[in-house]
Amino acid sequence: MFKKLKDLLDNPWFWIFLLLIGVAFWLGTMRRLARGNIIKPVEISDSKRWSKLLLVLDQVEKNYVDSISSEGITESSLPYILERLDPHSVYLPPKDLKEADESLSGNFSGIGIEFNVPEDTLVVINVVPNGPSERVGLLSGDRIVTIDGRNVAGIKFSQDSMMKLLRGPVNTKVNVGIKRNGEKDLLSFDITRGIIPVHSVDAALMLTPTLGYIKISSFSLTTHKEFLVAAAQLSQQGMKSLLLDLRDNPGGYMEQANLLANEFLNKGDKIVYMEGRMRKREDVTATGSGHFKDLRLYVAINENSASSSEIVAGAIQDNDRGVIIGRRSFGKGLVQEPVYFSDNSGIRLTVARFYTPSGRCIQKPYTDDYRYDILERYQRGEMQNADSIKVNDSLKYTTVHGNVVYGGGGIIPDVFVPMDTTGVTDFLVKVNRKSLQMRFSSLFADHNRESLNAISDYGSLEELFRKESLATQFRLYAASEGVRPAPGEWEISGDILLEQLKGLIGRYSAMKEDAFYHYILKIDNLVDKVEALDSEKDSTEKETQEQ
Repeated sequence: MFKKLKDLLDNPWFWIFLLLIGVAFWLGTMRRLARGNIIKPVEISDSKRWSKLLLVLDQVEKNYVDSISSEGITESSLPYILERLDPHSVYLPPKDLKEADESLSGNFSGIGIEFNVPEDTLVVINVVPNGPSERVGLLSGDRIVTIDGRNVAGIKFSQDSMMKLLRGPVNTKVNVGIKRNGEKDLLSFDITRGIIPVHSVDAALMLTPTLGYIKISSFSLTTHKEFLVAAAQLSQQGMKSLLLDLRDNPGGYMEQANLLANEFLNKGDKIVYMEGRMRKREDVTATGSGHFKDLRLYVAINENSASSSEIVAGAIQDNDRGVIIGRRSFGKGLVQEPVYFSDNSGIRLTVARFYTPSGRCIQKPYTDDYRYDILERYQRGEMQNADSIKVNDSLKYTTVHGNVVYGGGGIIPDVFVPMDTTGVTDFLVKVNRKSLQMRFSSLFADHNRESLNAISDYGSLEELFRKESLATQFRLYAASEGVRPAPGEWEISGDILLEQLKGLIGRYSAMKEDAFYHYILKIDNLVDKVEALDSEKDSTEKETQEQ
């Protein structure tokens, strides 16, 4: 209680609010004294719960000593008011609302490039096929030095600021000055911005001859459609099992989560239900139209899997449809509804809670340390040990087959996979801190641009790495940056670094993002666990058939 009081006293808007009330009271008192009479206090209506707030603001507008900006007070006060409700109700001014909608709508207006900023210069990794940049001739490896005549290279210009300069309304133009390998002078390109699709399926590939992998980074308007395309392609390649990777997926559109869960469930199976003070209970059940009801399924989650990701994981777990694997999810069980205003601002207001099929709400408690909950999990060892996960026995539920699950703080996986610290050395930590892998991969790609552009298979990519002595080159580069492995450290961390480098360089090849995941997943202990589980199930099924 005292902490909450301290937070309130530390909030400047609390004191401004008291000041405004005091000024209004003082002005009223002075007027009454000057007139020599007593004015009856303004009545506060019990039937209008917000009348006191409106009365105060009315008095400020009528009587405050200085001129004020009602718009400024409103814009500053609304975020504070909404954050008092719950951690996920928010006010979004026009600019923020536009960006939030774009991130979920599945497209935005821009120039159509994928890029990194390995040091202090934007480097184009890939150009979107048939997008604005490809049409004017931008190439992988180009470095953007100027945007509309403004220098953005070599000056620690933030990545977010670069993105804002490159984005803009459809059909508007932006000029970029490009430094291209082999060209002495800057090349100037006028690019007409267009609608760029944002894909939420980051990768779809086969891990083994029968185990497929699909990575979904968010739930946008196009997620279900993207998933169907990816899953159909993997099915043609022999997929019998699927690892659906929802790790670090913060959520998005609930409808898309329901459609995705529906793909795996039988008709009548519960997916989720929602209920709120002003919202009647609404149940969502599977239609039976799913294309992958017989597919062996593994769903990967971690501490950053939230909201719609938890709807999918909860539906699969409570129906005993698949194996949930990884670490405990974030714990966001609240449903936000958008409200738009005529000035292009809006709010995301929490209107209901969602519940998994067994009846559990997985929303974690609102505490003063809500935003630091993940850090607390680290500190108490939950990332390494499943026994450190706190459960509330009063929030115990059972799945369709009678397995015990818990509400009140995220989805606890069926199979726990700890955070992998294998191969971590001081050398690896120093390399990561300086982002040497990303910086080196950009330089390597520059020197092998023609070869990489022509590579569309892993055999050719591996041959390039052997020819260029990848490990030796990187160690020399790291040494030039003042980072050298102590005796024995390369033997411990070298394999991890090489797979990271291969993945980062692979992005510059014709295989693009699939190449990145092809290598990165090789050093993923969760993938190792799923492959082992899937192999065991194959063996068990084979023995059963033989009997």
